[in-house]
Amino acid sequence: MRHGSIPGARGRVRPLTLLGDPVLHARCADVTEFGPELSRLVEDLFATMYAAEGVGLAANQVGESLRVFVFDCPDDDEVRHLGHVVNPRLTAADGVTLRGPEGCLSLPGLEAGTERYDHAVVEGFTVTGEPITVHGTGFFARCLQHETDHLEGRVYADHVTGWRKRKLMRQVAKSSWRR
Repeated sequence: MRHGSIPGARGRVRPLTLLGDPVLHARCADVTEFGPELSRLVEDLFATMYAAEGVGLAANQVGESLRVFVFDCPDDDEVRHLGHVVNPRLTAADGVTLRGPEGCLSLPGLEAGTERYDHAVVEGFTVTGEPITVHGTGFFARCLQHETDHLEGRVYADHVTGWRKRKLMRQVAKSSWRR
């Protein structure tokens, strides 16, 4: 028997913001109120992430310019990491730099080889205001860096350079979701 609720079970699926929306390109505001509205936002983020079949989702990807993200992401050893971070700070991103395929729910259907460190540490708070530290390796480290970037107003395409960037931008221009 499962104890506790399933993340997102009480949330509503919100529309995703797509590349080009100004909210994706501006630093998000710190959360100052830890209460029912924040809890609802976290539930909505989980519900939206699961509906879109993602492994992480930042608040600005549903149009809320607040520093919070959720994740349900495996690491390279297939260990599942499930949670959320409010007011996250990336306190470490180190180790080996790896280029790997990276996608984003705000650039649906696209991906590009993006360089990320294979180790990351994020510090922040839970939805109830308790301090939390999240350590990630491999794919999960990539996820933590990706979601923290969102809250700083960056998308993975900002890290892509050269021919990979040109190819990605051509794909964006041809995409059915582009405005």
